[in-house]
Amino acid sequence: MEDFIKLKDEGNKYFQSGDTDKAIECYSKVIKTCKDNKVLAVIYRNRSACYLKKENYANAASDASKAIDVDAADIKALYRRCQALEKLGKLDLAFKDVQRCATIEPKNKTFLETLRRLGAEIQQKLKTTFSTDSRVQNMFDILLDDEMEKDKREKAANNLIVLSREDAGAERIFQNNGVPLLLNMIEMGKPEMILAAVRTLSGMCTGHKARAMAIIHMVGVDKMCSIMAVDNEEIALATCNLFQCINDSLTGGDKREYGKEEALVLDAAKDLKTILLSLLEMVGSKKVSGIGRDQALNLLSKNVPRNNKKDKDNSRTLFTIDHGLKKILKVCGQVPELPDQLPMTENTQLIASVLLNKLHDDLSCDPERDNFRDICDEYIKSKIDPNDMDKTIHAVNTISGLLQGPFDVGNALVGRQGIMEMMVALCGSEREVDQMVAIEALIHSSSKMSRASFIITNGVSLLKEIYKKTTNEKIKIRSLVGLCKLGSAGGDDYGLRQFAEGSTEKLAKQCRKWLCNPKIDTKTRKWAIEGLAYLTNDADVKDDFVEDETALKAMFELAKSTDKTIMYSVACTLVNCSNCYEKKEFLPELVQLAKFSKQHVPEQHPKDKKDFIDKRVKRLLKAGVISALAVMVKADSSILTNQTKEMLSRVFLALSMDAKDRGTIVAQGGGKALIPLALEGTEAGKTKASHALAKIAAISNPEIAFPGERVYEVVRPLISLLQTDKDGTENFEALKGLTNLAGFSEKLRVKIVKEKALPEIENYMFEDHEQIRQAATECMCNLVSCKEVQDRYLEDGNDKLKLMILLCGEDEEKLQIAAAGALAMLTAAQKKLCLKMTLVTTQWLEILQRLCLHTNSSIQHRGLVIVYNMLNSDNSELAKKLMESELLEILSVIGKAEDNPKRQCAIDAARECLIKAMDLGLIKPFSSPP
Repeated sequence: MEDFIKLKDEGNKYFQSGDTDKAIECYSKVIKTCKDNKVLAVIYRNRSACYLKKENYANAASDASKAIDVDAADIKALYRRCQALEKLGKLDLAFKDVQRCATIEPKNKTFLETLRRLGAEIQQKLKTTFSTDSRVQNMFDILLDDEMEKDKREKAANNLIVLSREDAGAERIFQNNGVPLLLNMIEMGKPEMILAAVRTLSGMCTGHKARAMAIIHMVGVDKMCSIMAVDNEEIALATCNLFQCINDSLTGGDKREYGKEEALVLDAAKDLKTILLSLLEMVGSKKVSGIGRDQALNLLSKNVPRNNKKDKDNSRTLFTIDHGLKKILKVCGQVPELPDQLPMTENTQLIASVLLNKLHDDLSCDPERDNFRDICDEYIKSKIDPNDMDKTIHAVNTISGLLQGPFDVGNALVGRQGIMEMMVALCGSEREVDQMVAIEALIHSSSKMSRASFIITNGVSLLKEIYKKTTNEKIKIRSLVGLCKLGSAGGDDYGLRQFAEGSTEKLAKQCRKWLCNPKIDTKTRKWAIEGLAYLTNDADVKDDFVEDETALKAMFELAKSTDKTIMYSVACTLVNCSNCYEKKEFLPELVQLAKFSKQHVPEQHPKDKKDFIDKRVKRLLKAGVISALAVMVKADSSILTNQTKEMLSRVFLALSMDAKDRGTIVAQGGGKALIPLALEGTEAGKTKASHALAKIAAISNPEIAFPGERVYEVVRPLISLLQTDKDGTENFEALKGLTNLAGFSEKLRVKIVKEKALPEIENYMFEDHEQIRQAATECMCNLVSCKEVQDRYLEDGNDKLKLMILLCGEDEEKLQIAAAGALAMLTAAQKKLCLKMTLVTTQWLEILQRLCLHTNSSIQHRGLVIVYNMLNSDNSELAKKLMESELLEILSVIGKAEDNPKRQCAIDAARECLIKAMDLGLIKPFSSPP
């Protein structure tokens, strides 16, 4: 018994000292060994208090209940349980407990106040609940009534969707038999009803694991897949979003605590596996529409590969490869021109290639990669059949898909004995579809110079022959693109051209002719852009292309079409035309050494110099490139790969180099389009997009350039450019952009501070580079009206205020204006800083006098405002010191000057200072008016 008392007392001491963990430990030891119910009741009550303090309300309520079981009138335990139940949202039970407390102690003010408050909360909740319940029922009555007017049903559907996006509303729909009613809406078969039901289910599943799991079982994964499989883009997209909401909730998006229910909620592995298998089944099913197949592939692409390679678990990828790789390869191998093929959109095969690339990229060791390649190899071998040409071209098309995805895998398969020969043989087939598939495979397989050299030896003459002989435009254009690609194998190196002088221009001219012919189908015309993507490595070709406004506009219109497979080619062409690709820097000494040793030295074409590039950029802007880029940025995330995003970012940066063009970029939606590019993609791509944003933000009205809430999304990309690994130009333009944003609104200033930009900006105020230091000081000048920034200057133990004073003494006028402006605002906002500035540096008075005597009226005005702030700081000693210095004479001279519109602000400020000094009794009034 003594041990129990000792442990209890020890636990009490720990609790009183604030160490609740140790207190819980002591109380738990007593509970394990003690058999005395009365002692246990006290211990449970005490441990309940500990759990309350730790905000573990489920355990607090449980322990209090155990104490109450022993003594139903234990008032402390009753009140503790009341507090815990209230926090758990169980207001009615909490009310009952405090009611019993108030019965036992009717004069206890705490109990009476809690009773009153909980009563009011319960009434409000009941009112809301009954109101919501009746609204939910009313909406379903309207929606399920066939005779109800259409606009009323549409309004009810929208209300239901909005309600489902709030947690309380979603719960009411769920509790009020909502899921079966939503299934009834789906069974009606009307697209608008299906859409409303699916969107409502998405809202109910968002951020709530328990509800998401319940809905999966009530609706069924097969049912959801059948809805996504319909040939209706809106419904397929909405169902895809429903699957994504469920996935996010089941994989950790839901951070709620469920108490006792948690064990029932946590294990979502089985449901996730069922969803994954069902999506893989959809990929290869003939019953699924093209748009539905796209969404299934998109969901796999987004949710299967790891987002972070530091996470070692790639089991989802391995499972997908084992159970679904052949299904994805089947999609890649489809030949739409043949009968009995899977329904597909223009984008399906490219989405499948991107998924293959992501899966392969997610593999972590050679055995995993070997397994991936072996499955692909086995699949292709199974399809090659000399007696069945349809199966054979399916195999060739599958290789094309791999070459557009995991290139190394496709490249290895092309190198297998007989594959290349088979592709060359198919080029000579009498069937046009065989020729098309084979030529496309040849084009995709020549993406690397090592492979291109083989085809230059074996395939160029073949492609030329096909080009000359065929009368079919589809075959002709593909063979031409093959020639274009081989002709551009040297890139932009003027000295490494594959074809004779003028050949590439002729090829490009033919590509432009096809591109501008509206009679040719889109799928064929896109190959013309594919050809130009290669040929525009040649400066003569790109120069001719941008002069052809009709061809440019035709390319931009195709970029806006539903066929998004064209984006990569358009992006490549634009990168080439604006010369914004990554350029290798060669040291002159190494070039000379290479020439001496007779090694090849890359040469720059005369038309790749700055003045030619600038002209091309102007032509692109005039033809409407920005609106095309804005549409491309909004494309499906699976097709808009990180590599394409980087190219688009490079183009945007090249287009925004001239400040005069930035207004055009903003007017055509370029500012908004840059934000997603700056937030996602490769590091190089995000940096380029952020740099373009900085250029626009530096000189544009933020309200126009980034309308609505988007302006707050611009802050983080700009701050990312302040990192030390970024170059000086990026640092400078980011600071200019932030300066403009900080001068726009208090909300933006707060956002900049919250994003932890202050230390970076302060570092650049020490920078040796004059322009960067000036930009950082101007930015700080616009931020000092923020309370948090002022607090940093009030803190002891740093040189922030000293630096600002010393910057006021620099020779560069723009820097002085910024620093003096910041000091004027700081001393006006925080009177304590007036005295502090006299303590941080002995040079303060000399610098202040220099400001007040400055020939630049803006600097002089700021200096005089600082003097006024010091006089107005409620520090009589400081004011006296100022008036005993030469400042009195300076103020008198300026104040007595005649009114002058150019210097009036400074004159008025000096007079204000003298009036203040008179009010303080430090000087006598003027003998005559100024």
